Amino acid sequence: MKLRDSLDCKQGAVRAIRYNIDGDYILTCGSNKTVKLWNATTFALLKSYLGHGDEVLDTKSTCDNSQVVSCGVDKTIILWDVSTGIPQRKWRGHAGIVNCVSLNEDSSVAISGSIDATVKCWDLKSKSQQPIQTMEEMGDSVTCILVTDHEILIGSADGKVRTYDLRNGKLVTDMITFDGSAITSISLTSDGQCYLVNTTKADDSLKLMDKTNGSLFQEYFGVTNKKGYKLEAAIGFESKEILAGSDDGKVNVFDLVRGTKVKDLSVSSDVVHSLSYHPSGKKEEFTCASKDKIYVFQGDECGDEDTAKIVRPLHTPAPWEIGNVTSGTR
Repeated sequence: MKLRDSLDCKQGAVRAIRYNIDGDYILTCGSNKTVKLWNATTFALLKSYLGHGDEVLDTKSTCDNSQVVSCGVDKTIILWDVSTGIPQRKWRGHAGIVNCVSLNEDSSVAISGSIDATVKCWDLKSKSQQPIQTMEEMGDSVTCILVTDHEILIGSADGKVRTYDLRNGKLVTDMITFDGSAITSISLTSDGQCYLVNTTKADDSLKLMDKTNGSLFQEYFGVTNKKGYKLEAAIGFESKEILAGSDDGKVNVFDLVRGTKVKDLSVSSDVVHSLSYHPSGKKEEFTCASKDKIYVFQGDECGDEDTAKIVRPLHTPAPWEIGNVTSGTR
C-alpha cells in the first residue's frame, strides 16, 4: 500500500475519522468543536457542522447519507442534516463525556457510550429527549461500540467486551484483559464470526476473538503504545489483513490468519490514533488521522472508483426489543 494523499483538516487535533456507508465521503471530528464532511476522492470540503460546545470525539453517517450523528466532550449527541448543516436533535442524557456513537442498521436508533459507564439508545424519529433504553452493565467508561444486524458489541475501560444479542435477549461478557487496561477498539471480520480488539496496555497484543465462544483465535504483536493511548485497529481488505495505529507515527499491517506483521507504513512523527478501512471490504484503501492531518493509503491496484458497494438489509431488531436480558461471562 502507498500514501495517496494527505490533508490538513484545520480542525485542531483530529479526534476521529470515519467513512460513510459506501466510502464516497469521509467524516472528521476535531478538537475545534466541528465535524467536517469531505469528498473521499478529491478531498474537497463539502460541509462543516458547528454546534458542539467542546471537542467532538466520534461521528457516524446514516445509511441513506442524509444525516450525521456526532458526540463529544460536551456530553451531548447531535443529529445533523447533511445538506443544511442544521442540528435536528440534541440529546443530553449522559452524565459525562460521550466517547463513541454508532447507529443500528436502518439508522433509526443512535447508540452512544459515555465515561459515565452507560450506553444509551436514542430514537432518531422521535422528538423525545429521553433515551428509549439505557444499558448499565459496564463497570467503567464505555470506549467503543460496534453494531451488527442483531448485536451490539461494547468495549469498556474495565477490560471487557459485552455483546448484547437483540434476537435472543442475552448479554455475554468476554474478559479480554485482567490488569486494568482498557479496550480501545472493536472490529468485526466480514463473516461476523470473529472480532478484533485493541487495548491500552503498552506491551499487549491485538487479539482476534471467536465471537461464538469467546476463545482467542489469534494474537498480533508489535504495536507500539508506550503511553497507553486510545489507539484504533481495523480488519480490512476481504478480512485478509489487520491495521493498527501506533504511538510512533506508523500504521502496523498484519496478516490476519498467520498473525505475522507484514509491514509498517510511515505516516507522521506523532501518534496515529484513529483509522478507518474502506467499507466495501474489497477495496484496499484506508484513512487514518495523526494530529491535525488525515492520510489516505491505497493498494497499488486501486483506482479512484469503488470496486464494490454494500447491500444492506432494510431492518434490524430495535435495541429496545431486548426485553428481559439474561447474561453470562465467558
